Amino acid sequence: MSLPKTLAEDVARNLVMVARLIDEDPEQAYAYSRIALRLASRVAAVREAAGFAAYATQKYSEALAEFRASRRMTGSVELWPVMADCERGLGRPERAMAMAGEPEVQKLDKAGQVEMRLVAAGARRDMGQIDAAIVTLQSSELASSAVHSWTPRLRYAYADALLEAGREDEAREWFGKALEADKDGATDASDRLAELDGVEFVDALGDDENTGDAGDVEVPATEAHDGDEDHDSDEDDRDDDGPAKA
Repeated sequence: MSLPKTLAEDVARNLVMVARLIDEDPEQAYAYSRIALRLASRVAAVREAAGFAAYATQKYSEALAEFRASRRMTGSVELWPVMADCERGLGRPERAMAMAGEPEVQKLDKAGQVEMRLVAAGARRDMGQIDAAIVTLQSSELASSAVHSWTPRLRYAYADALLEAGREDEAREWFGKALEADKDGATDASDRLAELDGVEFVDALGDDENTGDAGDVEVPATEAHDGDEDHDSDEDDRDDDGPAKA
């Protein structure tokens, strides 16, 4: 609303392209964000979009600068978790941990607080503190049976941390719980479960030209499970660790 109508429309078109491309073609999204930034650098939404485009292309220093600019313009703490994750991307997990203890975290909504928890756990892992990362993720949100938009990623991050700590049975259980909650395919929990169960995807027909194209099928890596119905050992990361790269 602060821009002349024609300029506002030009900026809006570029922001729409950023949103459309950021997942499938982040470099192109970044290019559109630079055009919007050149046209309207004093608009907070433009600075935020430029920040996310830079973040998606791992330009963390640039992303952090844009997020800080947007925060100065709006006074909002909404971008606090992704700003902390940028610090991780810059190889400064200690700064991310410091941000996790700042008063701004208490002003975040529930989703934002969960994101901050994921970033903090990722920072702990960056510093080699895997047990502390596991404890960081243990929370009422993790224990809840209710499913929210952030539930699959939280469970997945917990499972991944457990696996790194060598607690494979627990990891399998939590990858399974992440998969149950992940209706939109936000994680690769199913692939991680397959890996833990020794399943790999191969072309069953190989290169035989006369057999037709039957596609890939899922087959066990070994035949150790024949006749064994009781191998369900118990078993949900930017980061991101992602706003976040967790």
